[in-house]
Amino acid sequence: MTVLETIRSGAERLAAGGVDSPRLESEWLLAHVLGVPRLRLVLEAGRVVTAGETREFAGLVASRATRRPLQHLLGSVSFCGLEFAVNASVLIPRPETELLAERAWQLLLGPPPPWAHRPVVLDFGTGSGCLAVTLAVKCPAAVVHAVDISPDALAVARGNAVRHGVDGRVSFHLGDGFAALPADVRFDLLVGNPPYIPSGEIATLQPEVRDHDPRLALDGGADGLDFYRRIARAAAAWLRPDARVMLEFGDGQGAALRGLFSGGPWRCEGIFPDDSGRERILIAAVARA
Repeated sequence: MTVLETIRSGAERLAAGGVDSPRLESEWLLAHVLGVPRLRLVLEAGRVVTAGETREFAGLVASRATRRPLQHLLGSVSFCGLEFAVNASVLIPRPETELLAERAWQLLLGPPPPWAHRPVVLDFGTGSGCLAVTLAVKCPAAVVHAVDISPDALAVARGNAVRHGVDGRVSFHLGDGFAALPADVRFDLLVGNPPYIPSGEIATLQPEVRDHDPRLALDGGADGLDFYRRIARAAAAWLRPDARVMLEFGDGQGAALRGLFSGGPWRCEGIFPDDSGRERILIAAVARA
Protein backbone atom coordinates (compact mmCIF):
# COMPACT_ATOMS: atom_id res chain seq x y z
CA MET A 1 0.00 0.00 0.00
CA THR A 2 0.99 3.63 -0.36
CA VAL A 3 1.56 5.98 2.55
CA LEU A 4 -1.90 7.46 2.08
CA GLU A 5 -3.59 4.05 1.95
CA THR A 6 -1.67 2.89 4.99
CA ILE A 7 -2.72 5.95 6.98
CA ARG A 8 -6.36 5.35 6.05
CA SER A 9 -6.26 1.69 7.05
CA GLY A 10 -4.65 2.54 10.36
CA ALA A 11 -7.19 5.27 11.05
CA GLU A 12 -10.06 2.82 10.43
CA ARG A 13 -8.56 0.34 12.91
CA LEU A 14 -8.00 3.03 15.54
CA ALA A 15 -11.51 4.43 15.11
CA ALA A 16 -12.92 0.95 15.67
CA GLY A 17 -10.93 0.80 18.90
CA GLY A 18 -12.46 4.04 20.17
CA VAL A 19 -9.31 6.13 19.82
CA ASP A 20 -9.82 9.88 19.57
CA SER A 21 -8.36 11.59 16.46
CA PRO A 22 -7.67 8.28 14.69
CA ARG A 23 -6.37 9.84 11.46
CA LEU A 24 -3.89 12.04 13.29
CA GLU A 25 -2.66 9.20 15.45
CA SER A 26 -2.31 6.91 12.43
CA GLU A 27 -0.10 9.57 10.88
CA TRP A 28 2.05 9.82 14.00
CA LEU A 29 2.54 6.06 14.11
CA LEU A 30 3.45 5.78 10.44
CA ALA A 31 5.83 8.74 10.65
CA HIS A 32 7.49 6.98 13.59
CA VAL A 33 7.89 3.78 11.57
CA LEU A 34 9.24 5.60 8.52
CA GLY A 35 11.51 7.83 10.59
CA VAL A 36 10.22 11.07 9.08
CA PRO A 37 8.43 14.15 10.47
CA ARG A 38 4.65 13.68 10.40
CA LEU A 39 4.09 16.62 8.05
CA ARG A 40 6.41 15.04 5.49
CA LEU A 41 3.85 12.29 4.94
CA VAL A 42 1.88 14.72 2.78
CA LEU A 43 4.83 14.97 0.40
CA GLU A 44 5.28 11.19 0.36
CA ALA A 45 1.61 10.19 0.07
CA GLY A 46 2.30 8.03 -2.97
CA ARG A 47 5.35 6.28 -1.55
CA VAL A 48 4.99 2.51 -1.28
CA VAL A 49 5.31 1.22 2.27
CA THR A 50 7.49 -1.88 2.45
CA ALA A 51 6.29 -5.18 3.87
CA GLY A 52 8.48 -4.77 6.94
CA GLU A 53 7.26 -1.25 7.55
CA THR A 54 3.68 -2.40 7.12
CA ARG A 55 4.14 -5.15 9.73
CA GLU A 56 5.70 -2.75 12.22
CA PHE A 57 2.96 -0.20 11.65
CA ALA A 58 0.22 -2.82 12.00
CA GLY A 59 1.68 -3.92 15.33
CA LEU A 60 1.72 -0.37 16.66
CA VAL A 61 -1.83 0.26 15.47
CA ALA A 62 -3.05 -2.95 17.10
CA SER A 63 -1.40 -1.94 20.37
CA ARG A 64 -2.84 1.57 20.22
CA ALA A 65 -6.29 0.16 19.50
CA THR A 66 -6.12 -1.56 22.91
CA ARG A 67 -5.75 2.01 24.31
CA ARG A 68 -2.08 1.80 25.11
CA PRO A 69 -0.98 5.46 25.09
CA LEU A 70 0.38 6.84 21.85
CA GLN A 71 3.25 8.43 23.78
CA HIS A 72 4.35 5.04 25.10
CA LEU A 73 4.42 3.67 21.57
CA LEU A 74 6.39 6.64 20.27
CA GLY A 75 8.60 6.63 23.35
CA SER A 76 8.44 10.36 23.95
CA VAL A 77 6.25 13.44 24.19
CA SER A 78 6.80 17.11 23.38
CA PHE A 79 6.64 19.46 26.39
CA CYS A 80 7.33 23.19 26.10
CA GLY A 81 9.16 22.56 22.84
CA LEU A 82 11.41 19.88 24.35
CA GLU A 83 11.20 16.14 23.77
CA PHE A 84 10.84 13.96 26.88
CA ALA A 85 11.16 10.20 27.10
CA VAL A 86 8.17 8.58 28.81
CA ASN A 87 7.12 5.08 29.75
CA ALA A 88 4.73 3.33 32.10
CA SER A 89 6.76 4.47 35.14
CA VAL A 90 5.79 8.13 34.76
CA LEU A 91 2.73 10.29 34.21
CA ILE A 92 2.51 11.45 30.60
CA PRO A 93 2.94 15.26 30.72
CA ARG A 94 -0.27 17.14 29.88
CA PRO A 95 -0.67 20.46 28.07
CA GLU A 96 -2.00 22.04 31.28
CA THR A 97 1.34 21.40 32.94
CA GLU A 98 3.04 23.42 30.21
CA LEU A 99 1.13 26.45 31.52
CA LEU A 100 2.52 25.78 35.00
CA ALA A 101 6.05 25.53 33.61
CA GLU A 102 5.63 28.79 31.71
CA ARG A 103 4.44 30.70 34.77
CA ALA A 104 7.34 29.26 36.75
CA TRP A 105 10.06 30.30 34.32
CA GLN A 106 8.48 33.74 33.91
CA LEU A 107 8.79 34.19 37.67
CA LEU A 108 12.38 32.97 37.68
CA LEU A 109 13.45 35.21 34.81
CA GLY A 110 11.59 38.36 35.87
CA PRO A 111 11.63 41.18 34.98
CA PRO A 112 12.94 42.25 37.32
CA PRO A 113 14.61 39.15 38.81
CA PRO A 114 12.92 38.72 42.19
CA TRP A 115 16.07 37.45 43.92
CA ALA A 116 19.61 38.77 44.18
CA HIS A 117 20.94 35.20 44.42
CA ARG A 118 20.66 32.22 42.11
CA PRO A 119 17.10 30.95 42.59
CA VAL A 120 16.69 27.46 44.00
CA VAL A 121 13.75 25.42 42.72
CA LEU A 122 12.08 22.25 43.99
CA ASP A 123 10.03 20.04 41.67
CA PHE A 124 7.84 18.09 44.10
CA GLY A 125 7.03 14.69 42.57
CA THR A 126 9.07 15.07 39.41
CA GLY A 127 7.92 12.00 37.44
CA SER A 128 9.41 12.33 33.95
CA GLY A 129 11.31 15.41 35.06
CA CYS A 130 9.41 17.60 32.62
CA LEU A 131 9.11 20.53 35.03
CA ALA A 132 12.58 20.28 36.56
CA VAL A 133 14.37 19.85 33.23
CA THR A 134 12.35 22.53 31.44
CA LEU A 135 13.06 25.08 34.17
CA ALA A 136 16.75 24.21 34.12
CA VAL A 137 16.82 24.67 30.33
CA LYS A 138 14.83 27.92 30.33
CA CYS A 139 16.54 29.41 33.38
CA PRO A 140 20.29 28.72 33.27
CA ALA A 141 20.88 30.56 36.55
CA ALA A 142 18.47 28.35 38.49
CA VAL A 143 19.57 25.59 40.84
CA VAL A 144 16.99 22.81 40.51
CA HIS A 145 16.14 19.94 42.84
CA ALA A 146 13.68 17.17 41.97
CA VAL A 147 12.20 14.59 44.31
CA ASP A 148 10.17 11.46 43.66
CA ILE A 149 9.30 8.34 45.62
CA SER A 150 9.65 6.08 42.56
CA PRO A 151 13.14 4.92 41.57
CA ASP A 152 11.86 4.01 38.11
CA ALA A 153 10.45 7.51 37.61
CA LEU A 154 13.72 9.09 38.73
CA ALA A 155 15.61 6.96 36.21
CA VAL A 156 13.43 8.41 33.44
CA ALA A 157 13.87 11.94 34.80
CA ARG A 158 17.65 11.58 35.00
CA GLY A 159 17.71 10.36 31.42
CA ASN A 160 15.72 13.38 30.31
CA ALA A 161 18.10 15.70 32.14
CA VAL A 162 21.03 14.11 30.30
CA ARG A 163 19.13 14.36 27.01
CA HIS A 164 18.81 18.13 27.42
CA GLY A 165 22.24 18.76 28.87
CA VAL A 166 21.18 19.89 32.34
CA ASP A 167 22.08 16.82 34.40
CA GLY A 168 24.81 18.86 36.08
CA ARG A 169 22.28 21.44 37.30
CA VAL A 170 19.43 19.20 38.48
CA SER A 171 19.84 17.26 41.72
CA PHE A 172 17.57 14.23 42.01
CA HIS A 173 16.41 12.89 45.37
CA LEU A 174 14.76 9.52 45.91
CA GLY A 175 12.27 9.38 48.74
CA ASP A 176 9.01 10.51 50.25
CA GLY A 177 8.71 14.23 49.68
CA PHE A 178 10.50 16.65 51.99
CA ALA A 179 12.04 13.78 54.00
CA ALA A 180 14.28 12.99 51.02
CA LEU A 181 15.82 16.47 50.82
CA PRO A 182 19.12 17.69 52.31
CA ALA A 183 18.35 19.34 55.63
CA ASP A 184 20.16 22.59 54.83
CA VAL A 185 18.59 23.43 51.45
CA ARG A 186 15.93 26.15 51.16
CA PHE A 187 13.89 27.04 48.08
CA ASP A 188 12.69 30.14 46.28
CA LEU A 189 10.11 28.24 44.24
CA LEU A 190 8.27 24.97 44.72
CA VAL A 191 6.46 23.63 41.66
CA GLY A 192 4.49 20.46 41.28
CA ASN A 193 1.71 18.52 39.67
CA PRO A 194 0.74 16.31 42.63
CA PRO A 195 -1.67 13.38 42.33
CA TYR A 196 -5.14 14.97 42.46
CA ILE A 197 -7.64 12.37 41.26
CA PRO A 198 -9.99 11.24 44.06
CA SER A 199 -9.43 7.52 44.65
CA GLY A 200 -13.01 6.63 43.79
CA GLU A 201 -12.83 8.35 40.40
CA ILE A 202 -9.78 6.56 39.01
CA ALA A 203 -11.89 3.72 37.62
CA THR A 204 -13.83 6.25 35.52
CA LEU A 205 -10.79 7.68 33.74
CA GLN A 206 -9.95 6.99 30.10
CA PRO A 207 -8.19 3.64 29.64
CA GLU A 208 -4.99 5.38 28.54
CA VAL A 209 -4.78 7.02 31.96
CA ARG A 210 -6.51 4.47 34.18
CA ASP A 211 -4.62 1.44 32.91
CA HIS A 212 -1.24 2.90 31.94
CA ASP A 213 -0.31 5.93 34.05
CA PRO A 214 1.19 4.90 37.42
CA ARG A 215 -1.45 4.97 40.15
CA LEU A 216 1.04 6.69 42.45
CA ALA A 217 0.93 9.68 40.10
CA LEU A 218 -2.89 9.77 40.00
CA ASP A 219 -4.35 8.88 43.39
CA GLY A 220 -4.81 11.93 45.59
CA GLY A 221 -6.81 10.21 48.32
CA ALA A 222 -10.52 10.34 49.07
CA ASP A 223 -11.01 13.92 47.82
CA GLY A 224 -7.86 14.24 45.75
CA LEU A 225 -6.25 16.74 48.12
CA ASP A 226 -3.97 14.59 50.30
CA PHE A 227 -0.73 15.88 48.76
CA TYR A 228 -1.87 19.51 48.83
CA ARG A 229 -2.60 19.25 52.56
CA ARG A 230 0.84 17.78 53.06
CA ILE A 231 2.49 20.61 51.12
CA ALA A 232 0.43 23.24 52.97
CA ARG A 233 1.51 21.77 56.32
CA ALA A 234 5.20 21.28 55.64
CA ALA A 235 6.43 23.39 52.72
CA ALA A 236 6.75 26.78 54.44
CA ALA A 237 9.64 25.55 56.58
CA TRP A 238 11.59 24.76 53.41
CA LEU A 239 11.02 28.11 51.70
CA ARG A 240 13.02 31.33 51.77
CA PRO A 241 11.43 34.76 52.27
CA ASP A 242 9.47 35.84 49.19
CA ALA A 243 9.33 32.25 47.91
CA ARG A 244 6.40 31.00 45.86
CA VAL A 245 4.49 27.73 45.54
CA MET A 246 2.98 26.91 42.15
CA LEU A 247 0.80 23.82 41.90
CA GLU A 248 -1.44 22.30 39.25
CA PHE A 249 -4.75 20.91 40.52
CA GLY A 250 -7.91 19.18 39.32
CA ASP A 251 -11.36 20.33 38.29
CA GLY A 252 -13.40 21.82 41.11
CA GLN A 253 -10.55 21.91 43.64
CA GLY A 254 -9.78 25.62 43.46
CA ALA A 255 -11.94 26.73 46.40
CA ALA A 256 -10.47 24.09 48.70
CA LEU A 257 -6.93 25.08 47.73
CA ARG A 258 -7.66 28.75 48.39
CA GLY A 259 -8.61 27.69 51.89
CA LEU A 260 -5.52 25.51 52.38
CA PHE A 261 -3.15 28.25 51.23
CA SER A 262 -4.78 31.24 52.94
CA GLY A 263 -4.01 32.13 56.53
CA GLY A 264 -1.38 30.69 58.81
CA PRO A 265 1.96 30.72 56.99
CA TRP A 266 0.34 31.24 53.59
CA ARG A 267 -0.94 34.00 51.37
CA CYS A 268 -2.85 32.84 48.29
CA GLU A 269 -1.78 35.06 45.39
CA GLY A 270 -4.19 33.66 42.87
CA ILE A 271 -5.91 30.79 41.09
CA PHE A 272 -5.36 30.79 37.35
CA PRO A 273 -7.22 29.06 34.51
CA ASP A 274 -6.03 26.71 31.79
CA ASP A 275 -6.75 27.29 28.11
CA SER A 276 -10.29 25.91 28.51
CA GLY A 277 -11.09 28.40 31.28
CA ARG A 278 -11.01 25.85 34.11
CA GLU A 279 -9.20 26.80 37.31
CA ARG A 280 -5.90 24.92 37.13
CA ILE A 281 -2.91 26.61 38.80
CA LEU A 282 -2.45 27.84 42.37
CA ILE A 283 0.18 30.42 43.24
CA ALA A 284 0.83 31.06 46.92
CA ALA A 285 3.53 32.78 48.96
CA VAL A 286 4.78 32.47 52.49
CA ALA A 287 3.09 35.17 54.56
CA ARG A 288 6.00 36.83 56.31
CA ALA A 289 5.49 39.21 59.23
